[in-house]
Amino acid sequence: MPLDLGFSASDSARQRANEQVTQARSPLETALWCAARGWPVHPLAAGRKTPASNCRHCPPGSHPPHDCACIADGRWCHGFHAATTDPAVITAWWQQQPRFGVGVACGPAGLIVIDVDAHLAPLPERDRLLPGIPIPESVSLHGLQHGFHSLALLAAMRGQDDPVKDTNTLRVRTPSGGMHLWYLAREQDAWRCSAGSSTGRALAWQVDVRAHGGYIIAPGTTTAAGTYTPCTPAAMPAPLPNWLAAELARTGHRPAVPTARATTPVPSRGRAAVIAAGGGRDAAAKALTTVLTAVADCASAPEGTGFTDKLNRAAFTAGGLVGAGRMTQADAEAALLAAATHARPGQERRSLQIIRSGMNAGSRRPLNPGDRT
Repeated sequence: MPLDLGFSASDSARQRANEQVTQARSPLETALWCAARGWPVHPLAAGRKTPASNCRHCPPGSHPPHDCACIADGRWCHGFHAATTDPAVITAWWQQQPRFGVGVACGPAGLIVIDVDAHLAPLPERDRLLPGIPIPESVSLHGLQHGFHSLALLAAMRGQDDPVKDTNTLRVRTPSGGMHLWYLAREQDAWRCSAGSSTGRALAWQVDVRAHGGYIIAPGTTTAAGTYTPCTPAAMPAPLPNWLAAELARTGHRPAVPTARATTPVPSRGRAAVIAAGGGRDAAAKALTTVLTAVADCASAPEGTGFTDKLNRAAFTAGGLVGAGRMTQADAEAALLAAATHARPGQERRSLQIIRSGMNAGSRRPLNPGDRT
């Protein structure tokens, strides 16, 4: 007997219409569609939910992703760690392997996805249905079968509408009969993924979370089990509801908040480069100070700060200044590496690859802003 997941006839009609749209979109088109919305993507193995395998130089466990030269060189090793919004890189990946699926790195995309499963499984003990919430014996659990029901129960106990029926946000039906509820996280909220199937950090029984440290399968991606199909007209995620944010915080999905501190000063080698570029008196030096500070500020957290993008942007800016004769190549590289090492100690090799790539691109577009004083 099929599960009743609470979809109306009109909802099903919209789902069929959306299915026609997503089936008409190739994996490359899906990847570029996601990237155009600021969602970094990475390849999934053809027909599977798992990331494409690493190259022969990167066997599993051989080195941490942040030490991998492949990522800086534009290869897809290490799954969501290699995710990008660069159309040229994305096009090259999917032209090489057109049958790749599309994964979206949730944290860098600013997304939090509620993953609702519909597995037929024995009901757990009452105290494990909603972690940390006692369910009185007076509450009947008759008919509760899967994650759709446990999430609806959580919403009811909080006096809220069932998120599964939230037509204002992107909802994606999974091939197994589950659903992904896509939401936008506030910029300051670096939510964490659930720890596997552990009830310690699950939002509810058969309801997990995909956020920082994980990825989600893009709408329209097809695996051997079927297609991930949008089931409402909403093509974009809505802001995460406040009550769900409170539940995520309660169930341990928020990382420890770093100690507040002042803006990180530019490291000494960086300050020397600023002096060489004008000592902070002109627009070129100010531009350099701004981008170096943005990189150094990434020391505030080990992830979720956009370090790679900020370092690449800083390198592009510095390369433009070098191309315009406003500073030397050596000074620029030393300044960038000092800021990057401050933010991500132990990652010098990868940082240097990003720096040189960004500077090379920036040098082809000389940056010679006029003085603002």
